[in-house]
Amino acid sequence: MDRGEGFGERLLGQLLDRAHEMPPQLIAPLVAEEVRAIGGRDVSILLQDYAQISLAPLPGRGLTEGEALPLEGSLAGRAFLSESIVEHPQTDGVRMFLPLLDGSDEIGVMALTLDTVDDDDRRLLRRLAGLVADMLVTKSSYTDQFFRARRRRPMSVSAEIQWSLLPPLTMTTPQVAVAGILEPAYDVAGDSLDYALNDDVLHLAMIDAMGHGLNAAVLATVAVGAYRHARRSEAGLAELYAFMDTAIDQQFGPDHFVTAQMMRLNIGTGLLEWVNAGHPAPLLIRDHNVIGTLEGPGTLPVGVGGSTPRINREQLRRGDRVLAYTDGLIEEHTTGGELFGEERLITTIERVGPASATVQQMVRKLSHTLMSERGGITSDDASLFLIEWRGGSADHLTRPLL
Repeated sequence: MDRGEGFGERLLGQLLDRAHEMPPQLIAPLVAEEVRAIGGRDVSILLQDYAQISLAPLPGRGLTEGEALPLEGSLAGRAFLSESIVEHPQTDGVRMFLPLLDGSDEIGVMALTLDTVDDDDRRLLRRLAGLVADMLVTKSSYTDQFFRARRRRPMSVSAEIQWSLLPPLTMTTPQVAVAGILEPAYDVAGDSLDYALNDDVLHLAMIDAMGHGLNAAVLATVAVGAYRHARRSEAGLAELYAFMDTAIDQQFGPDHFVTAQMMRLNIGTGLLEWVNAGHPAPLLIRDHNVIGTLEGPGTLPVGVGGSTPRINREQLRRGDRVLAYTDGLIEEHTTGGELFGEERLITTIERVGPASATVQQMVRKLSHTLMSERGGITSDDASLFLIEWRGGSADHLTRPLL
């Protein structure tokens, strides 16, 4: 079978044409059919679960189902973590594992078997996996099927609300990368994060609403909504804080508040600006070492109100990482009753960091390692948000390929 560039372009074009009006439940049969057209079989689509621990099979006609596979220690997990194709020779052919990337956000892995594999197959399958990832993300707005597949245990109402608020938890560009993780994934309530890249400015916020359960989730929802509204109105950091403060106070009164970290990073120059509203100070990581906390004048939590906040500034170097986190991470007590503390957090960062090539790998390993060192205890939300500034330019991506 000729699987050259012309064949691949026709196949992917036909897939795209048919996918426009395709109902979500037919995505799986459509993908399975396209794989059969290139001589493939035993197609599986595996989606990352909410806790970022395993890859869960998507059910559907034409797909091969099975048990969830761990991210650590499986071939599918290796493809996911490395963001690269993994090939596994078998007696009846070659089993292929392809990461499903929506932009830079990893959705999961597509697995299939071919009798033989050459460079034409690899090129075509890489593009097919990209198109499948885009379709899954687009169609997920119309169905609960993909969300159900990602759940490995029951989810609380508060967590349902929080997950519906979140942007993609990973974004990677040539100039900057971000990654976040929320714990406990299936019961998170008051923690949330948000970001947007507008021209040369990356806007970020990490929020920790007071309380637990549904009340905290509602409070966080208003805080994130107010943050996005002010950000999209091009408010400065001080005005943004004031708008959020007023929204929380008017809706909930003086007895409710949100701690927050609001940041702006110029991705061209590396200048980081932030307002700290009662939140733990972020950690500055350089060459895998925590060189200090980003201290500076703080202000009262959002909803309590205060004078106009002072804006803090730090000039980053290329490769610097900044870690924001919520207090549940360090205020948890270990099984022996000892407070976990910032010092142990820093020690864990410096142990995990050198083995993490990407921000997504680091934030996942760090969260899971911290959970293990706390003895699996998470009585409060414990979330992480990691930023890496790379500098440079992305203009080369606009030039046509010859």
